[in-house]
Amino acid sequence: MASPESERIRRWLVRNVKQAPLPSSIQEARANLEGMSSWVPLPSLTRVEPVLAGSVSGEWVSAPGAAQDRVILCLHGGGYTMGSSKATHVLAANFSAASGCRVLVIDYRLAPEHPFPAALEDTISAYRWLLQQGIRSDRIVLAGLSAGGGLALSALVSLRDAKIDLPAAAVLISPWTDLAGTGKSVGTRAKADPWLTDEMNQYHAALYAGGKDLRHPLISPLYADLHGLPPLLIHVGTDEIMLDDSTRIAEQARNAGVEATLDVWEGMWHVWHAFASRLPEGKKAIEQIGQFIRRSQR
Repeated sequence: MASPESERIRRWLVRNVKQAPLPSSIQEARANLEGMSSWVPLPSLTRVEPVLAGSVSGEWVSAPGAAQDRVILCLHGGGYTMGSSKATHVLAANFSAASGCRVLVIDYRLAPEHPFPAALEDTISAYRWLLQQGIRSDRIVLAGLSAGGGLALSALVSLRDAKIDLPAAAVLISPWTDLAGTGKSVGTRAKADPWLTDEMNQYHAALYAGGKDLRHPLISPLYADLHGLPPLLIHVGTDEIMLDDSTRIAEQARNAGVEATLDVWEGMWHVWHAFASRLPEGKKAIEQIGQFIRRSQR
């Protein structure tokens, strides 16, 4: 049963996001998302340090006592057109505290200025930079939120094909794996989802793809060959239009011989983890992710 806090946040999302007028420009949409993330303060004693990870700017986010040689490479959400490391500070700090790792959040290039494959190229560049710094691949975990979840999968497929040592595991939170939007949940969960609409997703998907096929396996990893990938932890809520993006990718990963743990949270919406400061379900989900990461890293 969903907590009372979740019902209050749900009503706020419906009123202020889903029912709000569509932004007039991508710049306005970016500003709106940044504003949503600014009302939660960083946990006490969290360190945030700017870094240039190869050719990609980003930030190290570390909770007190975080190990220097264990890293989460975090890929923010925002439909490939919005989001930033700054907007992900609090969630990254929570990941760091739960896992005991430093978190590297990168500012991969955004569409429409930089459509596919810019975000993927930046992710691979940042991962290779971590290896060059002496961080062992089995002490790195990819974590992706929404579009960042799909991006994490595309990066794993690309790294595998390039014969680069893969990270220990990946955490995919409400991953966007099918930009073509073919899942039944796009329709069946439309009323239940307090945040996203198919119209929004189609808009961002077109900007990111830049005229390329939305079913390209590195744009929509649902259509990729997933064999040989490391263990995956997938979190998704029942009240998401992209629920099927998670259930289908988990099934395909398992069919390819990949260890994939799918955890479907009753009554939760897209990336509910971002509300952990006020949401018991968010805190519990982050604790579970921390435990998974600690088990995965050697």
